[in-house]
Amino acid sequence: MTHLCKEMLVTVVNGQLPGPTIEVTEGDSVTIHVINRSPYNITIHWHGVLQLLNCWNDGVPMITQRPIQPNHNFTYQFDVAGQVGTLWWHAHDAFLRATVHGALVIWPRDGTGSYPFPKPHMEVPIIIGEWWEKDLAQLDRNFSKGYLDEFSSGSTINGKLGDLFNCSGVLEDGYVLDVEPGKTYLLRLINAALFSEYFLKIAGHKFMVVASDANYVNPYTTDVIVIAPGETVDAIVIADAAPGRYYMVALPIQAPPPDLQTPEYTTRGMVEYSSVNTSRRDDVPAVAPEMPNQHDTIKSFYFHGNLSSLRQEQRAQVPVRADEHLFITLGLGSICRRNGQSCKRGGNLESMLVANMNNISFHLPAAMTTPFLQAHYYGCAPAGTGTRELADRPPRAFNYTDGALITFGPEEMLLEPTSRATVVRRFRHGTAVDVVFQGTAMLQGDSNPMHLHGHDMFVLAQGLGNYDAARDSARYNLVNPPRKNTVLVPSLGWAAVRFVADNPGTWLIHCHYEFHLSMGMAAVFIVEDGPTVDTSLPPPPRYFLEASTSVSSSSSSGGQQLFNSVSAHCTTPTNNTDPSKAAHSG
Repeated sequence: MTHLCKEMLVTVVNGQLPGPTIEVTEGDSVTIHVINRSPYNITIHWHGVLQLLNCWNDGVPMITQRPIQPNHNFTYQFDVAGQVGTLWWHAHDAFLRATVHGALVIWPRDGTGSYPFPKPHMEVPIIIGEWWEKDLAQLDRNFSKGYLDEFSSGSTINGKLGDLFNCSGVLEDGYVLDVEPGKTYLLRLINAALFSEYFLKIAGHKFMVVASDANYVNPYTTDVIVIAPGETVDAIVIADAAPGRYYMVALPIQAPPPDLQTPEYTTRGMVEYSSVNTSRRDDVPAVAPEMPNQHDTIKSFYFHGNLSSLRQEQRAQVPVRADEHLFITLGLGSICRRNGQSCKRGGNLESMLVANMNNISFHLPAAMTTPFLQAHYYGCAPAGTGTRELADRPPRAFNYTDGALITFGPEEMLLEPTSRATVVRRFRHGTAVDVVFQGTAMLQGDSNPMHLHGHDMFVLAQGLGNYDAARDSARYNLVNPPRKNTVLVPSLGWAAVRFVADNPGTWLIHCHYEFHLSMGMAAVFIVEDGPTVDTSLPPPPRYFLEASTSVSSSSSSGGQQLFNSVSAHCTTPTNNTDPSKAAHSG
């Protein structure tokens, strides 16, 4: 692809950027064949799909499956039961989701007439992304090694940079949404960007927000959408302005100084009324919206605070109380580049920055040969790795949101040392879990979009500053909290969520800023089997044992090779070995 006067080799799906929209109906079983013609290992994650009793198909490399190697293929199969709305799919390897992504739309089983809002004239996916003039796989390696001076070259709407960008004076194409006066449009908004939250506005128009993360919300009207990486928002727009041309503008949000200020790029498309004379359309001046300040993180805080769930009798309600309570800090720290030795901190090259949860940075060792899920299912330790438990609380309490910690200094350096491990937390089936995500000022003031695979979370409350259990738990919303798969922890603030660990498997929880994920802001939540067959993870399906087979090889030989590999690397029993599963693996 050529943008900004530069030709780039780009990994895409079916020749498209964004990739194809997958449209299914609630209750469908979905089969998707992935043929990897790229030079990279790859998996596809079905973001927000609950994958009930189907963790095998979650699509996370070395957590649920081996990556699909170049010139190999893999078949994903999953049901879309009990979900309606906008989700999406993306690569979960390196930074490749910058170009390997697309919308996943789940239609209601009873048709669009069953929407709890006026039936729209048209439904339109709007995907906010970034344009990178970089080798994305190398970019991931750089960030994982603490080399962080890498930035995108622009922002996009549906893959187009728009007329704020040019090549030698020739404007880049922008996305255009043609509308008819008086008609209603459902915008299915997705933030597929790697680095930024975004404001989205359309000049002269308002939005009615009706859903987020494939869960209906109580409708509310706003002139600005705020959407973080990983989130989806469904919003109704009525074409009720005077016929003309109106800019649709996406502006990245950035934490204010003293947080490090990085290059961030606004992009814009166009909403054009069909009643405008086509031959004179370019002569009609376009109206631009007045955008918020890029540092207005409070606007993001209030936008997300306005979300509340539209109560539906068929949906599970929030548990009244929790069985376990976690307090998880999110921030940056450092480790010594030479393991086992002391080193200088505060930006010295002897140490490297990492991201962490409760002061542990997630890391899968290169020697790991068996995906986590297989090792868990067959009751053995993954070869090449040991695990460390995610603690209930950070190792020490401090003033988490003290602005003095954002920059290197004596106070910050006392808190900077961080450990690195393959960090997990195990839950009994059916456990109601409370998690307070506490954002910190440790070397950054960013918000944190936290995504939990395989589950929705009830967002009970959010706040700015430090969480105070005595004060803040009293105002938990236990009536109609929004259900989200990606919860935005506000800049220098906190978010309290509750979820039920009722989906057995090994599920990644991580920040959806790609640089935070690459730097280690992640953990694996292991949910144990329940007491019955219907609450236990089934064996891997046959096509899973034929995973990542060569495009040119037979499925039977490829499956047998992987099956033998599972057995060979699953040799160290754990305390929870199930004899029947061990026999199955042998």
